[in-house]
Amino acid sequence: MSELSEEGYGLSKLPEGATVPAPELEYLPPQPERKDFGIGLVGCGGITAYHLEAYKKMGLRIVALCDPDVEKAEMRRAVFCPDAAVFTDHTELLDHPGVDVIDAATHPEPRVQIIRDSIAAGKHILSQKPFVTDLDVGEELVAAAQAKGVKLAVNHNGRWAPHFAYMRRAVTSEIIGRLASVDCSLQWDHTWTEETPFNDIHHLILYDFAIHWFDITACFFHDREPLSVSARVSRHPAQTMKPPTLAHVLIDYPDGQATLSFNAHTIHGQQDTTVLCGETGTLRSAGPSLSDQAVTLAISGGTAQPVLAGTWFESGFAGTMGELLHAIEEDRDPDNSAASSLRGLALCFAAIESAEQGGMPVAPGSVRRLLA
Repeated sequence: MSELSEEGYGLSKLPEGATVPAPELEYLPPQPERKDFGIGLVGCGGITAYHLEAYKKMGLRIVALCDPDVEKAEMRRAVFCPDAAVFTDHTELLDHPGVDVIDAATHPEPRVQIIRDSIAAGKHILSQKPFVTDLDVGEELVAAAQAKGVKLAVNHNGRWAPHFAYMRRAVTSEIIGRLASVDCSLQWDHTWTEETPFNDIHHLILYDFAIHWFDITACFFHDREPLSVSARVSRHPAQTMKPPTLAHVLIDYPDGQATLSFNAHTIHGQQDTTVLCGETGTLRSAGPSLSDQAVTLAISGGTAQPVLAGTWFESGFAGTMGELLHAIEEDRDPDNSAASSLRGLALCFAAIESAEQGGMPVAPGSVRRLLA
């Protein structure tokens, strides 16, 4: 057991039901010591406002922006980085002498070539999620980055959402002992996507949204390989959007399991709950949204309620880039490496295949490519 175990805190000596101090864990986004890395953003869509806002607050340098729609790039420059150069071709951005790191924030299909070109140019890369739609391509990119000596990370901002980050550190510190089960239950309103291109993605919930939960589940079960994934999707009785808004997933491990339940058509009374049960304790996080979560740790000595700072978006995007830059400084693999991202993608692809097969169990990794 680590020094942060319940014995280390003396919790077993306290009466059942007592309130105890919460373990202090390093859950906040990592901050690089150097602030002079030059960041080039490729793709200036809506989500990149969160990227740039986080980088600006961290004091990072955004030196170049690129988008085929030059007005999008110029709009981002006007708000966040008035001295940045603007390009419409990513290969021209890669020639910019001040660019050290690429934030590849496009859709997956064009992003593969952007990553390949960035690796060839010797640039470190932060890829938007989902990393790839083909596991073989993902493995190829990981190998190419390693051969070139560049760091390749994925923008899994959920890993640094305060509640997920704290729970992840608690699991790896063995505070609740060996993890037995993960249960995630979400009821939220995703109907805003009906008027967007997302409405044409049949497995919108399992693919674009649930990728965060597949990824964090793989992080929670960091030391184990999954055996099978079973999933089903269905339509909410009141929905008018195309993709099914109800989905549930069961992931089997050799000595554990994860269940994920999604209702994306909850107009009233939204709730997001995550429960981790281990040999010696339970972690629970609950709240009405991703950025409004309260974490409770229950062990034999009592309960603890850490007061966490940050939000899903701000902490998440600061964490993904901050960890990449910190890894570059220390010349190590980033915690959000592309290689680690493939584990969650394997769960996602297996879940989608299972849903297509009416809930039949599918072995993660057996489905190599996400079919349209």
